[in-house]
Amino acid sequence: MNPVKKSLWSLHLTVILLGATALMSKVIPLSATDITFGRSIIACIVLALIVKLSGESLRLKRPRDYLIALALGLLMSAHWVTYFAAMQYSSVSVGMIALFTFPVIAVLLEPLFEGIRLVWQDIVSAVVVFIGIILIVPEVSLENDVTLGILVGVLSAILYAFRNLFHRKFFSHYGGAHAMTYQTLVIFVSLLFFVSEDLFTASSETYLWLAVLGTFLTALPHAMIATSLKYLRVKTFALVACMQPFYGVILAIVILDEQPNWQTFVGGILVISAAIYETINAQKLHRK
Repeated sequence: MNPVKKSLWSLHLTVILLGATALMSKVIPLSATDITFGRSIIACIVLALIVKLSGESLRLKRPRDYLIALALGLLMSAHWVTYFAAMQYSSVSVGMIALFTFPVIAVLLEPLFEGIRLVWQDIVSAVVVFIGIILIVPEVSLENDVTLGILVGVLSAILYAFRNLFHRKFFSHYGGAHAMTYQTLVIFVSLLFFVSEDLFTASSETYLWLAVLGTFLTALPHAMIATSLKYLRVKTFALVACMQPFYGVILAIVILDEQPNWQTFVGGILVISAAIYETINAQKLHRK
């Protein structure tokens, strides 16, 4: 299997795992900052072990790479906190859909990083995703928490889009586990003075969920994302990852007993259609 096709399959598995992270905002009884802090500690340890077991050195190749890792880590830190906060303010479905404005942002920003031109297919895909997101978001008032959740989710989307673009441009020469080891370390350090006492007095069940989140829903999928970005454009990753809200909504229905409306299903069909198109299109381009 060629690297591009392997990256696409890996990306789809990653989307399923990341879709499950949304549930942790409701399952883990901690603040968004505390969840992110606990997540980063466990993920950093697991990722560092992966790097060492693979026989690689944890050191970076150039001094400036440490500054790049710092910048990427700060972007990820803010993204993760706002990601969980968006769903805690509103719901899993609303928070995830708000976050998934980032494919549109990535598509529009990528030409600035890659020196390429937007083509009409990119615009159409972005519009389809945007319509799908609008359909899934319920009617809200500017005075309620759902609106706040949407706004925080969009902020999280902007941070995530920039992080992915910067990673591909300046840090994609490192393996996924290696790159994310440094980023999760920065997240841990940057939030060290912002965690509450609740994290240290939590139940054993809470720590177990943090372990699951940090290991299987963070270390593994984020290592896979960083690796995929070595062979796929950020636009392709962003639009394929639009399947994540669908998986998240399905998991929320089964586990959290959320009841999405018909707009959620119609919007899900639109974003998944765009994701499938981008997957097929990426394969065709690399066959030429």
